[in-house]
Amino acid sequence: MTVTVNLHSVEEEKALIEFLDKMNYEYLSDNGDFTLTDSQKQEVIRRDNDFINGKTTARDWNDIKRDFSPLLVLSPTTEDAQG
Repeated sequence: MTVTVNLHSVEEEKALIEFLDKMNYEYLSDNGDFTLTDSQKQEVIRRDNDFINGKTTARDWNDIKRDFSPLLVLSPTTEDAQG
């Protein structure tokens, strides 16, 4: 079962999480926050700088899809949505 709750404040979020923890409910939070390690941050910066300095190029999305298509199993609806 899935329940969606739209919270309106940090206080509501804290109260809900406290309640869920107290009741030992399993839950997932989709707050969009994630953390990169220092090495991951440096890798992103390095790759960004490489692109800016012309050391690497962007690839066309169709080329990427073609290269990975043997690895992907897409349903017709998923494939249609991706174009």
